[in-house]
Amino acid sequence: MNLSDYNAGHYETQYEYKSFLPSKIFHPWVIADPEIQEILGRADRALGELNAFSQLIPDIDFFIMMYVAKEATQSSKIEGTQTNIEDAFKEIDDLSPEKRDDWGEVQNYIQAINHAIAELTNLPFSNRLLKETHRILLQDVRGEHKQPGEFRNSQNWIGVSLKNAVYVPPHHELVVDLMSDMEKFLHDADYKVPPLIKIAIAHYQFETIHPFLDGNGRLGRLMISLYLASEKLLLKPALYLSDYFERHKTAYVDHLMAVREGHHMRGWLIFFLYGIEETARSSIDVFKKILLLKSHIEQEVLPHFSYRRQDKARLLIRQLYCQPVMDIKAVTKLLETTPNTAGSLVSDFIKYGVLTEITGQQRNRLFLFKDYLAFFRG
Repeated sequence: MNLSDYNAGHYETQYEYKSFLPSKIFHPWVIADPEIQEILGRADRALGELNAFSQLIPDIDFFIMMYVAKEATQSSKIEGTQTNIEDAFKEIDDLSPEKRDDWGEVQNYIQAINHAIAELTNLPFSNRLLKETHRILLQDVRGEHKQPGEFRNSQNWIGVSLKNAVYVPPHHELVVDLMSDMEKFLHDADYKVPPLIKIAIAHYQFETIHPFLDGNGRLGRLMISLYLASEKLLLKPALYLSDYFERHKTAYVDHLMAVREGHHMRGWLIFFLYGIEETARSSIDVFKKILLLKSHIEQEVLPHFSYRRQDKARLLIRQLYCQPVMDIKAVTKLLETTPNTAGSLVSDFIKYGVLTEITGQQRNRLFLFKDYLAFFRG
C-alpha cells in the first residue's frame, strides 16, 4: 500500500459515544516519498554515529543509567508529574511528602526500563514483554488497581469523561486482535519496511489502541527504545524520545490526532524521524561533553589527592557518574570507610569544584555532581 493511500480507520458508534477503530498495519507499505527517504537516511546515519561513539566511552553503562533517569523523568513529566532528574537520585526520605507519589512513578519507570532491556536477552520484543513492563510501571503507585500487566477489559478514553472525551480508543473487545496485528507487523521480515518507519507507525498504533487502562503514554514511549535495542539499531540504550516529545508536546499530540482524523501518516513519520535524528545527535553531544569533563577531572582534580587517597577518590568519582546525588552515609558505604574519612573526601571534592552541597543544612546534607547532571537536564 502506498503511503498516500493510507486510511487510519473510522469511528464506530457505541452506547452514547463513538470509539475509533484503527486500520490494521500488518501489510505492505510503499514509502517512496523523497522527503521521508532523505530524513530517514539522516536518522539512520545519526544512530550509526551514536553507536560508534558509545563504543569509545569507558564505563558506558554508568552513563546509560543517566539516560534512563532522564527518560523516566521526562516521560513522566508529559503525564503531569513534577519530579526532576535531581530528585530521581534522592532517597524518598529526602523528599517532601507532596513529591513522593511522583518520585515513586519515576522509580518504577527506571525499574521498568532496566528490567525490559535485560529481558531482551531472554525474550523477543513482544506483547508479553510490554505486559511485563507495564506491570512494573504501575506497581504500588497511582494506577495500581487498573489491571497492571493486562490488556484492558473495559473502555478507556482521553479527556475529562467518556461523553466529552478528546479521543476514545477502540472497544476493549478488539484490543487483543489489534495488538497481535501490531506485533506481527514489528516482526515481519517479508515486507521490507525500514525499522525506524516500523517503530514510528507502531508507536502511533499503540497510542491509538491505548491497550491498557493506564500508563499507555509512558509505555508507548518506552517501547520505541526497546524496539531499537531489540533490532540492534542501538548497541547501548542511549536514545530516548520523551525529551523531544516533551519539548514539542503540542506538535506530538497534534500529529497523532492528525493521523486519526485526516490519515496524515506522512506528517507523523517526518516528525518522528526528525526526533530520532535530533535526539541521537544530542546524545553524541552529551557524550563529548562527558569525555571533556572526565578528562578535566582526571588531569586537573585527581592529581591533588595523595597517593594514599587516589583509589578512594577514583572510586567515588566513578560512582558519581551513575549516582550524581549522594550523602555522607552513601559515600561511607561505597568506600567502606569511616564517616570522617568520607566527609573529608567530599569536602575536597567541593573544594575542587566537583561537588556542591544542595540542602544548606548542617545535618542530612546532600551533595550534587552539578556540572555533570547539567548535561542531562530537560
